[in-house]
Amino acid sequence: MIGVIVGTHGKLSKEILRSTEMIFGHLENVVGVTFEPGESVNGLVEKYKAALETIDWTDGLIFLVDLFGGSPYNAASRIVAGYEKMDIVTGVNLPMIVDLLTNRGLENVENLSDLAIRAGQDSMKSFRVIRDIQTEEEL
Repeated sequence: MIGVIVGTHGKLSKEILRSTEMIFGHLENVVGVTFEPGESVNGLVEKYKAALETIDWTDGLIFLVDLFGGSPYNAASRIVAGYEKMDIVTGVNLPMIVDLLTNRGLENVENLSDLAIRAGQDSMKSFRVIRDIQTEEEL
């Protein structure tokens, strides 16, 4: 099974996984890692390594992090650089996690990363734009 580590600034990772459970149910082979004020990137690397010991990532691993270039990303990149079947996807959001978990048994890491990015992007909508399109269609 492909493992998933959600790493974010603050408690976002823990809370977004709680929200994911409300939609998806029990989360298997997923762990959240927090980066707290005052911690170092080296300390975060150690937290990620400890998280790896708690999940099955024999088929690969995807890190979902909040910001490209942020500490959770930088720490994950130190780990991912040494493995072929690992990747990091930035901009973590709830639809991304749900779609990734729904499809992770069917895909490899590369395809799953692409799917997660598309799901995250496709979930971004503007009410105003949708309303205006629907209004134009009604005319």
